[in-house]
Amino acid sequence: MRVVAVSQRVDDYPDRDERRDAIDQQLILFLHEIGICPVPVPNRLSFDIVKIDRKNTVFNWLDQIKVSAIVLSGGNDIGDFPERDELEMHLLDYAEKFKLPVLGICRGMQILGIRNNGKLIKVSGHVCVEHELIGEYKGIVNSYHNYCFKACPNDYKILALSEDCIEAIRHKNLPWEGWMWHPERYDKFKACDIERARDLLNM
Repeated sequence: MRVVAVSQRVDDYPDRDERRDAIDQQLILFLHEIGICPVPVPNRLSFDIVKIDRKNTVFNWLDQIKVSAIVLSGGNDIGDFPERDELEMHLLDYAEKFKLPVLGICRGMQILGIRNNGKLIKVSGHVCVEHELIGEYKGIVNSYHNYCFKACPNDYKILALSEDCIEAIRHKNLPWEGWMWHPERYDKFKACDIERARDLLNM
């Protein structure tokens, strides 16, 4: 079973003076259904040492677990937790260097776009609703986000739109995709999401 590194959300508990990394158990089940071994990446892996060494620390950690692909999970808005933002940028640097597949889910798609000069805008009506996809990817998908891209980030092409947002993108040169919906947030995972993820992650 191939190893895939998965980024984690940050949950803040100020009354306990704690920040915790977390990952939805449903996402682990979704990735297991695809046929991969998900390994959560600690967010503070890149934040506790001098800045010049942080990227090397992440790269060495990924080398040790022999990662085959990367999944950027959902949760948190970009800018809320700098350690996560930095960690995910290093993960993408590693994926670019070794041409690894990447799937960005919701916030993960936002990080993909931001890295290529995409501009996020605040939107309404995209939390706890469903949208119909228009484009290469079709179907009805869930929606749990407050920000989206109106214009396609550099070096990407649009795979799917809703009425007012870009819902899926694919990199033109790298095996990277971003989906604004959460494939893990279904009681029964959709066969089309499993097939797309398997094709992308080379499972």
